[in-house]
Amino acid sequence: MRTVGVEEELLLVDPDTGDPKALAAPVLARADRDDPGQDVFEKELFGQMLEFATHPQSDMADLGDEIVRCRKEAARHAGQIGCTVAALATSPLPVNPSLTVNERYQWLSERYGIGTRDQLVCGCHVHVSVESDEEGVAVLDRLRPWLPVLTAISANSPFWQGHDSGYESYRSRVWSRWPSAGPTELFGSPEDYQRRVADMVSTGVILDEGMVYFDARLSASYPTVEVRVSDVCLRADTALLVATLTRGLVETAARDWRAGRPAPDHSVSLLRLASWQAARSGLEEKLLDPVSLRPRPAARVLYSLLDTVGDALDACGDTDRAEKGVEDLLRHGNGAREQRRIMEGGGTLRDVVTECVRHTQG
Repeated sequence: MRTVGVEEELLLVDPDTGDPKALAAPVLARADRDDPGQDVFEKELFGQMLEFATHPQSDMADLGDEIVRCRKEAARHAGQIGCTVAALATSPLPVNPSLTVNERYQWLSERYGIGTRDQLVCGCHVHVSVESDEEGVAVLDRLRPWLPVLTAISANSPFWQGHDSGYESYRSRVWSRWPSAGPTELFGSPEDYQRRVADMVSTGVILDEGMVYFDARLSASYPTVEVRVSDVCLRADTALLVATLTRGLVETAARDWRAGRPAPDHSVSLLRLASWQAARSGLEEKLLDPVSLRPRPAARVLYSLLDTVGDALDACGDTDRAEKGVEDLLRHGNGAREQRRIMEGGGTLRDVVTECVRHTQG
């Protein structure tokens, strides 16, 4: 059974005002002092962000427990420094990001200017194990049209710098400003994948292989496919649903490859439109159907996803969990829907942050 690991980026905020706080360094120092050698939490591009990574898990219940535990531990360490954590993909309140002191991050700031300073966004990356680079590239080629659906499920960033962005996942639009981000053409083989990466690095536009920000890529550190399209989810159970569906997609893609079924040859131009539509409307309107790339109600696309990965979910014992997760999501909405619901009920953006802090550990 394929293992799955999750990386989540959390926003550090003042527990009283909701304002982002650049306290990652002291929070990390406290975590290292309290739990030496834990190797779970890491710094990110800005001091207002804190990242954690789970261990690889084959049982989704164990993965869900670890996501919740890591969120609670992050809140505990942050609380000892006078802040807390919020699973928000963008800050609803205005913020002036504080760049982490780091040679790499300094290079990014100098190279990309204001484009870097806008990148205070929090994502969720899902790693799913693959047997080889050959299998991994075959999976990447077959995942492409389904990735916008994961963006829509996870959408949790409707507000930006004190304003309603008009998007469900504005984080994904901000992230797409990096020159190497977004959907990819078909690769076909590991050799072609590595050649593409080497060609990109050789242009000098990006720093190194770590800056190849494809929507999904081969991990440089682990024998995994890394799917990078999701907002950090407001609720841990939504993060678990994203991870469950991602494993189902990877397993389904691998089976299709072994059976000799070709990868869908959708153009990058259309995949970019599908990504934009998912970011704009999330689950509120229509998505572009991954097969036809024509508009279709979001609920029908989600049920189509469940049907597509049904055999893989059955094989892992994940069917009931995935079906319940989708039903709950369609009933209650994603993080963006929950944030907007607070505002529609007469709340303020500070109220949004306060409520999201509460849901983060729930």
